[in-house]
Amino acid sequence: MIELQQWDADAAQNAMADLAEMLHASVAHGASIGFVMPFTLEQARAFWQGLLPALARGERAMLVALANGRPVGTVQLLLAMQDNGRHRAEVVKLMVHPQARRQGVARLLMQEVQALAARHHRRLLVLDTLSGSAAQGLYHQLGFEAAGDIPQYARASDGGALEATCYMYKLL
Repeated sequence: MIELQQWDADAAQNAMADLAEMLHASVAHGASIGFVMPFTLEQARAFWQGLLPALARGERAMLVALANGRPVGTVQLLLAMQDNGRHRAEVVKLMVHPQARRQGVARLLMQEVQALAARHHRRLLVLDTLSGSAAQGLYHQLGFEAAGDIPQYARASDGGALEATCYMYKLL
């Protein structure tokens, strides 16, 4: 059974090894979340360490899916916006450990991140994803609309070709 929790900086720090392993495995298995192979466990740990101050300041919120007490998925909500954008938030870094994929974890995280955004009085969510990906299909099923594609936006996680990215939004 999957349990969802919102973690603060202390909780993330306490689970640093598990978070780093999940990120490393996700990238190694092709997740398009901003990193390119070769990608080391040390780089994954440094990514999470770098997020701790933003979590502590409340600029980011992080949801974690747990199975048997261990993180198997996570998503973040960027809340720090300029004054004219305090009605919106950005969904970033949705990832599910390769061993937990195809079990509805991403859907649960996305449903909860929308509820979290509403609790923070956000009325517009934005995100970007690999054009034509399974993730784009999930976001569409959850009511996100495509705003458009940008060709050659990001390098593939395997370090290969430049791939298109789709920007999506949802009014809450």
